[in-house]
Amino acid sequence: MTTVKTSTDLHQILVADAMSEEGLLPLLQSSNVTVTQATINEAGALDKYDALLIRSATTVSDDLIKKMPNLKIIARAGVGVDNVDVQAATKHGVVVINAPDGNTISTAEHTFAMISSLVRNIPQANASVKQGKWDRKLYQGVELRGKTLGIVGFGRIGTQLAKRAQAFEMSVLVYDPFLTAERAEKLGIEQGDLQHVLSTADIITVHTPLTKETKGLLNMKTIPLTKPGVFLINCARGGIIDEQALKYFLNNGHVAGAALDVFSEEPATDRELIDHPRVVATPHIAASTKEAQLNVAAQVSEEVLLFLNGEPARNSINLPALSKEVYEKIKPHYDLSRTMGSVLSQLMRVPVQEIEVFYSGTVTERDTSVLTRSLISGFLQPRVDAAVNDVNASLIAKERGIVFGEKHLTRNYGYSNLIQAIVYGEGRQLEMKATYINEYGPRIVSVNDFSVDIVAEGHILYIQHYDRPGVIGKMGQLLAKHDVNIATMQVGRKSAGGEAIMMVKVDKHVEEDVINELLTFDEIALANVIDL
Repeated sequence: MTTVKTSTDLHQILVADAMSEEGLLPLLQSSNVTVTQATINEAGALDKYDALLIRSATTVSDDLIKKMPNLKIIARAGVGVDNVDVQAATKHGVVVINAPDGNTISTAEHTFAMISSLVRNIPQANASVKQGKWDRKLYQGVELRGKTLGIVGFGRIGTQLAKRAQAFEMSVLVYDPFLTAERAEKLGIEQGDLQHVLSTADIITVHTPLTKETKGLLNMKTIPLTKPGVFLINCARGGIIDEQALKYFLNNGHVAGAALDVFSEEPATDRELIDHPRVVATPHIAASTKEAQLNVAAQVSEEVLLFLNGEPARNSINLPALSKEVYEKIKPHYDLSRTMGSVLSQLMRVPVQEIEVFYSGTVTERDTSVLTRSLISGFLQPRVDAAVNDVNASLIAKERGIVFGEKHLTRNYGYSNLIQAIVYGEGRQLEMKATYINEYGPRIVSVNDFSVDIVAEGHILYIQHYDRPGVIGKMGQLLAKHDVNIATMQVGRKSAGGEAIMMVKVDKHVEEDVINELLTFDEIALANVIDL
């Protein structure tokens, strides 16, 4: 255990994982903190610490937070916060921050290094020479110039990767359902649907978060859509590429090679995949550079110091710096606005240019800017490959070409409080109203002026259809055929025989093939799955 005393011992900070000493300098050189570098088990009395800095080795559970009653902020020196119980931290009034862009460059550079190594057989040739061989013909590669790089997911890392590919005179083809045409044109890239990218690109690299939609995105059905001789890269999240399918198409020659930094299970144990002669593998080190580790440590150190000195948290994962009293008052509408954002995002599966948020009734007595940030954060989370929070949501929205604003209205549509959001996308718009009722909790009460009354949680099937006899029965029979059980259902219509909607709560995620089968019914115009 190492304790560094400063001249004035006001704030106690525990650094529980190994971090760059240079990155910790903002804290080590401050005159009003004490920095202890030790593991949780070696740190002594935990109730004295005001701040906790971690990487991935330390797990922050509800029990640990309870043992640290003076804890005010948890700082994750990196992007992912899977090892932090964010909900528990929020419950205890503890702010959680991360370093969302500290390893963007290192990951982009590692991905490009993997691409170069793969197409030129560099690791294999290196191993051969070290074994005393000189097989020049065996390791003939291909040039990158003139090839098409397909990027699936176009956030910060994908953007940086595109710049490097263009410098190598490659064409860049992007699949990102939320990328606007204006931004694509500005960056000089081509965009297309997933099938077009798969069938066109010579090299395909994935840069999406791991979600139900992206897990196994490249699989036994989608890999055959790619060009024979394609190269596949995954430096994002293990599981986006189905590893069993990858082995199959490596063995039959359809996939010329694969470069993997991440795996479904880590440490990776599938020797058949790792030892494959056309696979380049690294042990999840895309973010492991001196610069990246320095950057993430410096980012969280500076922010922790500012926060302890009374400044707002810039990269908060949960809430901005709010007192427990204010948090308790605002929490119901805060959670509701975030849920609204997520539902709107999952229903609006097209590029979006603008989001308007309106407040009326008693909710206007609070600071609604916090609620707007929460809604935008919830909207962006399913769409980007970075951790989105209330503070950086506006910056990420700007990067995505999305403008947003809020207004207070006097009209409340008969509710004591109401949040209304309108999302404008390419060729369509979506409007939603929701309220919080003390006795009944959060409710969505309108979608595109169709009246409903639903608690947005779990799995919801959203269907736009024509109000005709039998359509509900046909839908129910189809779900039953696929062993999907209906929990509750809300139906909204404006006139008999006209347009209508169904919001059907079900007991499990509805697979894409079920959605496609629903869309074969003449009465059904649109069907989407919402997972919360």
